[in-house]
Amino acid sequence: MAYVDDCDAPAPAAAPDRATVPAGSGGGAPPATLKILVAGGFGAGKTTFVGAVSEIEPLSTEELLSGVGAGCDPLHGVEEKTTTTVALDFGRITLDERHVLYLFGTPGQHRFWFLWEELCAGALGAVVLADTRRLADCFPAVDFFERRGIGFIVAVNEFDGGHRYGPDEVREAVGLGPEVPVVRCDARLASSGTGALAALVRHLLCMSAVSSSSSESGEPP
Repeated sequence: MAYVDDCDAPAPAAAPDRATVPAGSGGGAPPATLKILVAGGFGAGKTTFVGAVSEIEPLSTEELLSGVGAGCDPLHGVEEKTTTTVALDFGRITLDERHVLYLFGTPGQHRFWFLWEELCAGALGAVVLADTRRLADCFPAVDFFERRGIGFIVAVNEFDGGHRYGPDEVREAVGLGPEVPVVRCDARLASSGTGALAALVRHLLCMSAVSSSSSESGEPP
């Protein structure tokens, strides 16, 4: 299975010269904003993913891990981790002059899950990062999006030294339906991250086409 950066979307077209727009003329409608969530378990690489693909300095709410949270945040498999996201990560990608993509990374620990409901409002879809060292940690995110009917893909973030699983093995372990894409991803690489986002967009377009076809035929989606 090849890395998803093989399917990177083409570079966005250059924005028109805004100097030709007279001051006070409005310059046309503001760009449409699109919202994508980046979810997964504690230490799966969400902050790294958002930071790698964002065109701006990402907003991060990471705090140092302390002894107080040791019982809540077991570090088995991620012993090198020293910080944790306590609210969200935020990044931005300008697709073209009419569309801007906003990325929201969700906190991974159970005690911060109450924020997920607020973060998912208005989201088009989600990338669920799976860490093969702690694969079960992505279950809550998968369940969350399935229950709310939000389209998502699973991106297996293959850490150095971690076990390599095939997509069918991950699908079976996580209990995914055949329609949910499973891709490989290196959250440290912008090209790999944007490839995962491209895979999500293709999945969402496919879901939309199936829904439209079902509506026209009078069948349930």
